[in-house]
Amino acid sequence: MTSVSNPQSTTPLLIVMGVSGSGKTTIAELLADHYGFQFFDADHFHSDAARAHMNSGKPLTDDMRAPWVEALKLHLRAQGDAGSACVLAFSGLKRRHRDALREAGLQTLFVFLHGEKTVIYQRLVNRTNHFMDPNLLDSQFDSLEFPRDETDMLHIDIDAPREQLLSDITRQIDAIWQAAK
Repeated sequence: MTSVSNPQSTTPLLIVMGVSGSGKTTIAELLADHYGFQFFDADHFHSDAARAHMNSGKPLTDDMRAPWVEALKLHLRAQGDAGSACVLAFSGLKRRHRDALREAGLQTLFVFLHGEKTVIYQRLVNRTNHFMDPNLLDSQFDSLEFPRDETDMLHIDIDAPREQLLSDITRQIDAIWQAAK
């Protein structure tokens, strides 16, 4: 059974995660609108150097990701301290990065978007105005530590229309929040 982490918190945090091109930002924005929460995109917390590095076709190293994850955690903690419910679009490729965001202390639920690599690659090729080089998709799949045994994680296959995905996700979230009361 899926449940929230940090159930003692009264401030909800939804983290929509997956490799680049899985639909994180789109689904996270829809969830923020649906619930009336603030939306944040983890991509906006990358340094200019990290963006340039990825834009040049090179994946980030763990050392390059560490300050980014720490900045996200501190930002989320501040949101929680202010009682501000939010939705974050975040790759969440590494378990330790997901764990770091759990440490922000909000009532956290992850929504893991996953699908076929060929479908996601085509999305990346068709996308404009994004710093992520589509050729980095393999490195994202290689870096992904598939979430197993994480009880605050919904697993969502992206092979459905957007409206169906949103309906399925909100139905599951609502049931989990109801059970947490």
